[in-house]
Amino acid sequence: MARWCYRHRLVVLLLWVGALLGLGAAASTAGTDYANVFSLPNTDSKRAYDQMEKAFPERAGDTDTVVWKVDTGTVRDQSVQSRIQPALEKIGKMAGVGGVTSPYAGDRGAAQISANGRIAYAQITFAKQANAVPKQLVQDVVDTAQGARRGGLHVELGGQAIQRVQAPPTGLAEMIGILAAAVVLFLAFGSLFAMLLPIGIAIFGVGTGLFSTQLLSHVTSVPDLAPLLATLIGLGVGIDYALFIVTRHRRGILRGMDPEESAVTALNTSGRAVLFAGGTVCIALAGMLVTNLRFLDGVVIGTSLTVVFSVLAAVTLLPALLGFLGSRVLSRRQRRKLAADGPEPERSSGLAARWSAGVQKRPRSVAVMALVVMAILAIPVLSLRLGATDQGNDDASTTTRKAYDLLAEGFGPGFNGPLQVVSTSGDTNKLVQGIRATDGVAQVAALPPAQGVTVIQVVPTTSPQSEKTDQLIDTLRDKVIPDAGAQAHVGGVTAISKDFSTVTGDRLPLFIATIIGLGFLLLMVAFRSLVVPLTAALMNLIAAAASFGVLVAIFQWGWGLSLLGLGKEGPINAFLPVIMLSLLFGLSMDYQVFLVSRMHEEWVHTKDNARAVRVGLAETSRVINSAALIMVCVFLAFVLSGDSGAAMAGVGLAAAVALDAFILRTALVPAAMHLLGKSNWWLPAGLEKRLPHLAVEPAEEAESLPRASAGGPTVVHGFVRDAEGAPVDGAVLTLLSKGGRQLDRVTSLADGSYIVSVPAPGTYLLSATASSYGARARHVIVTDEPLVHDLELTEGEVDAVN
Repeated sequence: MARWCYRHRLVVLLLWVGALLGLGAAASTAGTDYANVFSLPNTDSKRAYDQMEKAFPERAGDTDTVVWKVDTGTVRDQSVQSRIQPALEKIGKMAGVGGVTSPYAGDRGAAQISANGRIAYAQITFAKQANAVPKQLVQDVVDTAQGARRGGLHVELGGQAIQRVQAPPTGLAEMIGILAAAVVLFLAFGSLFAMLLPIGIAIFGVGTGLFSTQLLSHVTSVPDLAPLLATLIGLGVGIDYALFIVTRHRRGILRGMDPEESAVTALNTSGRAVLFAGGTVCIALAGMLVTNLRFLDGVVIGTSLTVVFSVLAAVTLLPALLGFLGSRVLSRRQRRKLAADGPEPERSSGLAARWSAGVQKRPRSVAVMALVVMAILAIPVLSLRLGATDQGNDDASTTTRKAYDLLAEGFGPGFNGPLQVVSTSGDTNKLVQGIRATDGVAQVAALPPAQGVTVIQVVPTTSPQSEKTDQLIDTLRDKVIPDAGAQAHVGGVTAISKDFSTVTGDRLPLFIATIIGLGFLLLMVAFRSLVVPLTAALMNLIAAAASFGVLVAIFQWGWGLSLLGLGKEGPINAFLPVIMLSLLFGLSMDYQVFLVSRMHEEWVHTKDNARAVRVGLAETSRVINSAALIMVCVFLAFVLSGDSGAAMAGVGLAAAVALDAFILRTALVPAAMHLLGKSNWWLPAGLEKRLPHLAVEPAEEAESLPRASAGGPTVVHGFVRDAEGAPVDGAVLTLLSKGGRQLDRVTSLADGSYIVSVPAPGTYLLSATASSYGARARHVIVTDEPLVHDLELTEGEVDAVN
């Protein structure tokens, strides 16, 4: 497939451009229909809503607020009423609006005017819940209310339905994330074209994924947070997957391979790993479905679609783009050096090699230091409180945030999240008196009953996201309602959010067990080991605890929150643990597979655990750290999205990826594997026979040259000498396949002679390294006859890996 895409690159490019433009046109025509469905069956808030819908079908929906303030005088002035009252009457006559409660409606409306008379509000009750209210109706309400503005009269609107049409600014976070990723890629590659490749792949993957999600929002419930999360994840994995493949392709060209063969080899090795990694991320996302939280179904759809399109772009569009570039995927300096000096081996950097050797020398110290850092960061997670952020966290320029601040100024923060106590039997007056006498209640008002159902509006003294508001809901349910002898349920948006948090917390252990168990099984099959997947599972839990500790410290305790411009501290969004754990599991599996697969390859050939861990870490840490740095930049950019949920997810995922890559995979995992020794690769014989074989990379075969007779095994032999012609004793010679798999390894004798066995005629890479000498590698073409090949080593940089 890679070869076909490489040779038919124009066709592939046109197909992808057509798909992107076609989906974009269709999505633009259809528009969006995102829906936030928080209601849960078998909860008290859902029972309250069902009773309201039965008795007050026109008032069972979402309740939103119009709030206005005057700079001078009072809201009772005739000049103010003459502008506000007609607007409220017009809103009340709109189809889909159940009713409008005005502060100018006699004595009952007096409570809707602040004590100083400068702020007032009206309540608009829609016939449906916020997610089901047509956006055009909401926009008409907003336009009508704000049409009453004039100099000195400020009119703003708040509520769940209003928030749906007040989308935060989009595009800024994505652009900043892409620019930051471009800088990292340019520093890593040193080539403009190589830098643009991963970014282009990510744009195609995210674009097609988002447009598809937008179209699917018309046939299933997709929350408006889904496209933000899909963009956040799609940019990260799209750039990372292309980075892995392009890095392997550049390595092949530097080793002297033809660009087409290098691209095919890269796709047939790293491309397979990308397929495995993308599939793992999708499986991890699908793990959210075990929670049975319908709100998350749309998140699974949006993020999984984007990951799938990112993987498809990486394995089809990327080889086509590599075909257009040819050797220009290398920097000019690399191309000049390749032409002048010939192919050279890919060596790990000095820093990576020295760090790897340092971890091998002091594994206990490195492991203890890494564990201490992670433990300190995880301490705040002990005070984790799940909940829902309110509109006080919206962007300061939105009407919902302005309305929130006006209501809090005039009436207290509880007006931003009223409760609805729905009573179906019992003494309503006694229930109202009990509620009014409860601590934390600012205002109580009972609406006229209908069909035996009475709705009591309860305004808390605290904000919707306050822990005291949650305690008030529990008090009403567990004490006040039973003491009054009434049959009643507590509903409203705040109560629904609390119930959603409770259900999420109850189902979280099942979800964690599911994704950790799934990861254990996948790694056990891939690496034929029990200890490696067990280590990975523990590392995932450590990374999750530390990253949630960072979230709690910032968003719940408020440390540095003002620097992010996201309002005040509050609970962690209830849906975030499930989403973050899914993505952390999928992304950490990428790094674990990339790191351990190289270690496993070395272990299979040498059976030397210390060498396997040292070489694996030294040769992969740079790519892992570059990929992680790109993801961190992309995720942190979403702090600028203007959406508190996306900002919280961005900070949490950035912390998780940074800790996972820079501390766990670079320090703790290799240190632990050094300490565990050969037991890393232990698997019971009986289990070995029963497990299916899953190879992340294909078995490589030597490419045979055309020949008259079938050739069998042969050899390459010769002498290793220094620049003055003296023999080099103890030089390590390694024969590699074109894809980089080790086939044989020997040490030169005292006279510098060596001989390596070759499985069959073909093209191979022969490298030689020795203490105090620089490494040398050359491609050799072997026929049916033994090949004589001498190598010359010169003094230079020591290759600490080999």
